[in-house]
Amino acid sequence: MLILLVAFIGGILTIVSPCILPILPFVFARGSGSFRTHALPLLASMAVAFAAVASLAAVGGSWVVTLNEGARHAAMGLLALFGLALLLPTVSDWMSRPLLALGKRLTDSAPGAPRMTGLLSIGVGIGTGLLWAPCAGPILGLLLTGAALNGANIETSLLLLSFACGAALALAAALWLGRRMAAALRRVVPLANGMRRLAGAAVLAGVALPALGWNPALVSSATAPGIARLEQQLIAQVRPSSSVQAPAAASGPLAALPGTDGWLNSPPLDAADLEGKIVLVDFWTYSCINCLRTLPYLKTWHEKYKDAGLTVIGVHAPEFAFERRPANVRQAVADLGIRYPVAQDNAFKLWRAFHNQSWPAFYLLDGRGRLRYAVAGEHDYARTERMIQDLLAQAGRKLPDASVVTPEARGVEAPPQWSALHSGESYLGHDKASDYAPGATPILPDRERVYAPAAELGANQWTLAGSWRLEPERAVATESNGRIIQRFRARDLHMVLGPSADGRPLRFRVTLDGRPPLADHGTDINAQGEGVIDRQKLYQLIRQQSPDRDRVFQIEFLDPGVEAYAFTFG
Repeated sequence: MLILLVAFIGGILTIVSPCILPILPFVFARGSGSFRTHALPLLASMAVAFAAVASLAAVGGSWVVTLNEGARHAAMGLLALFGLALLLPTVSDWMSRPLLALGKRLTDSAPGAPRMTGLLSIGVGIGTGLLWAPCAGPILGLLLTGAALNGANIETSLLLLSFACGAALALAAALWLGRRMAAALRRVVPLANGMRRLAGAAVLAGVALPALGWNPALVSSATAPGIARLEQQLIAQVRPSSSVQAPAAASGPLAALPGTDGWLNSPPLDAADLEGKIVLVDFWTYSCINCLRTLPYLKTWHEKYKDAGLTVIGVHAPEFAFERRPANVRQAVADLGIRYPVAQDNAFKLWRAFHNQSWPAFYLLDGRGRLRYAVAGEHDYARTERMIQDLLAQAGRKLPDASVVTPEARGVEAPPQWSALHSGESYLGHDKASDYAPGATPILPDRERVYAPAAELGANQWTLAGSWRLEPERAVATESNGRIIQRFRARDLHMVLGPSADGRPLRFRVTLDGRPPLADHGTDINAQGEGVIDRQKLYQLIRQQSPDRDRVFQIEFLDPGVEAYAFTFG
């Protein structure tokens, strides 16, 4: 109940956020008539359309986003036509001419006219809800993240509907206040035609903002500081701790195993199959550098302790859409030499059963399925192995030896050089883009644009050059010779990359401070910086011999169609 109240209050708070500005013209444009036949249908249909689109986008994957994008464009066209009708009487007359006969017939039957007015308001409300759906603030971001992880259920829809109802209530209050002000003004001067034209211009402006590349994330970031702080305080009251939380033994997290989306290296497992065994569950995803660096330990523990009663299970929970595809996961498991069972958790059912919060994370369970140990991140390997040994000993199993391993690791699996690591992960899709250099061509979401790079880069900043289309989770090079430039300080630089949509391998060239990397090249390029992208995965591009200063990295894609997702470092 508390989270429903927080969602409702968060919706009310949108009235003082720039996020709501593109919506106001449509509400006020329908505010001249009866509240019951004009404003109420608009606000109700807007709330329902917003909740439906947000729910589907949170749990349905990229096809829903694509479908909604088409619906948004159609809604923009209809709303623009509606705005022109308000602005220009000739357009209004032209639009109404085909309906005159029907209108006269409906007018003759009294109940008909309000019905048509209500249907028009409902149509405008649905269009407004589609236009509003991409807008997000802190509270809505929390709700959408929770919806994506918790899956489709009645609670998800109720939370998003509660948020939308709060916003609709605030808009209704603004509409009522606006009417009172307009009534007072009409007593002084006749403003009916002027207000109609002003409303039409406002509607067109509201459509033009998103049509010309308005970025909801940028508008949300402009929210008044006081409101942003209040939203964050509300979130703090309901958001779980970021630390890994161990579920109670009675909750039986292994009972969720049958809900996974497929298994590799093993037939499907359930809690009964694992009874009496010590189980190490590892949450990972194959393009995550932190996850890849844990694999030498997991593979070594599997080989060392499998005959003593340890079962290692890798739970693959995807971060990017391409990591949901079974063929991609199967290829990655084979390439990485993983021989223990791997469960695909595309719906995050096991993730929720363990109350997991991060990649990577280890969970150790005893022979009765009780959680005995948990650690998040790539550390505490010796302590984790000691816990494995203790649980096996408590179960009466014979240990191969009492030592702890320090496995040899190469390539992307090698541990980072923490003393030289000063750069953090950077995402390239517009949803989570971070550290984009000021002075570069501004990001235009979901549309092709030619980008001019920033003249200078600050620490850990990146910029684009050439023709690109920035989608929610990736940047796509739409022409040859597109470039990405990053200033960094670390021993290793990696990128998550993919070939063109048809799978055709694509060529690229890397430079370091404007020259070939030579001895500082990574495992996926040669000394001259040349490489080929042939699958969607993490590529190691730079491994420096002496990482003692900031460097400027550039990658140029010689063929169009490359998909670039993120930078990671080590």
